[in-house]
Amino acid sequence: MRKSYEMDMVNGSLLKNILLYAFPLMLSGILQLLFNAADIIVVGRFAGSQALAAVGSTSSLINLLINLFVGVSIGTNVLVARYYGARDVEGIEETVNTSIITAAVGGVVLIFIGFFASQPLLALMGTPADVIDQSVLYMRIYFAGMPAFMVYNFGAAILRSVGDTRRPLYFLMIAGVINVVLNLIFVIVFHMGVAGVALATIASQLVSAVLVMRCLLHSEGALHLDLKHLTFSKDKMMEMLRIGLPAGFQGMVFNISNVLIQSSVNSFGSLVMAGNTAAQNVEGFVYTAMNAFYQTNLSFTSQNYGAKNKERINKVLFYCLGLVAVVGLIIGNGAYIFGETLLGFYTTDPEVVQFGMNRLAIISTMYFLCGMMDVMVGTIRGLGFAVMPMIVSLLGACALRVVWIFTIFQLFHTQFSLYISYPISWAVTFAAHLICYLAVRKKAMEKMNTIV
Repeated sequence: MRKSYEMDMVNGSLLKNILLYAFPLMLSGILQLLFNAADIIVVGRFAGSQALAAVGSTSSLINLLINLFVGVSIGTNVLVARYYGARDVEGIEETVNTSIITAAVGGVVLIFIGFFASQPLLALMGTPADVIDQSVLYMRIYFAGMPAFMVYNFGAAILRSVGDTRRPLYFLMIAGVINVVLNLIFVIVFHMGVAGVALATIASQLVSAVLVMRCLLHSEGALHLDLKHLTFSKDKMMEMLRIGLPAGFQGMVFNISNVLIQSSVNSFGSLVMAGNTAAQNVEGFVYTAMNAFYQTNLSFTSQNYGAKNKERINKVLFYCLGLVAVVGLIIGNGAYIFGETLLGFYTTDPEVVQFGMNRLAIISTMYFLCGMMDVMVGTIRGLGFAVMPMIVSLLGACALRVVWIFTIFQLFHTQFSLYISYPISWAVTFAAHLICYLAVRKKAMEKMNTIV
């Protein structure tokens, strides 16, 4: 019997269900960014531009270090959705158990990676001397919360794979309010600076992890988690890794290019770094709104793949591409139009605001290309092709950006020449993914018939 919070992705009105699924996802991501933005706003206004630059300069590096592990949660999403579409209860149970064990172990490993790697990697990135000590402190404290971060991400992936996007939204709302309150207390009252922001983040991650675990422990049916009888399935783990590791590796390499870009931004000094940080946070809202359609596409494609519903898979791609383009154009250009006001929330320094506007003018207005690129990836991954989108993305986006930095940017050392590499790489990679999808679609449909 289907629970009220679950969704039938293989029957009923497709457009309606896509919107019902994507909207809570979009709200979840935007709320999470609002709460994360509180970190940047509080530290920028009450701890100064150096503290703002210190927190902002770590984002690419943090993503680089955690993406391989978080990528495996994509494997969880695809597998649970596929087994759910095929009504394979045993497959769901084994995947849920294996996922939670993987999340806990991966989180512990990340604590040590973050502690020992933060200082040398930040130095390698060319983080300025007036910023690096605070950046290292922030990262080391932040990574202490990785077990909770991983458990929430894997748990949320499990819930979303069966159509439950509402409860992860509620959990984020609760954790986010706690994050904001603790930010204000630690930074304004106790003057803890970047350390206070990091501690507030850990506390909110712990709350969200506890809530998602409580949800799974009290769930009925295949999603039920019994800590006393946790089982680890090697077969399910290997399948999760087959699907998730390429996605995680892609995320890592993407962030290598972002780290290189951050290093290039660092070459302009701490004021440009602060403006870049503020603009990145504004753009994060655009990306998160679009990313909801990538996740929607991934789950809908996976469930319909498990249910062997061929025609619906093509319609899912069509709807998600159209919706992500509209959302990206409206919100991305809106972020630029109201950019000075939005950036003003992060800093009162007019120079920092102007440097942030330089980025928004190029990246935010063209962000819809990134959303369309990601939707194509979601379809190909949902069909079970994990390595192909990784290779295409690495060549089309990452390699192109790296080459750009060492060629065009070296010749024209300006913010424009640096930032323009983003939309160019998105357009090239989207075109390549579209060609690959058309090439493998028939093979995927033939393979679908062999699914048990």
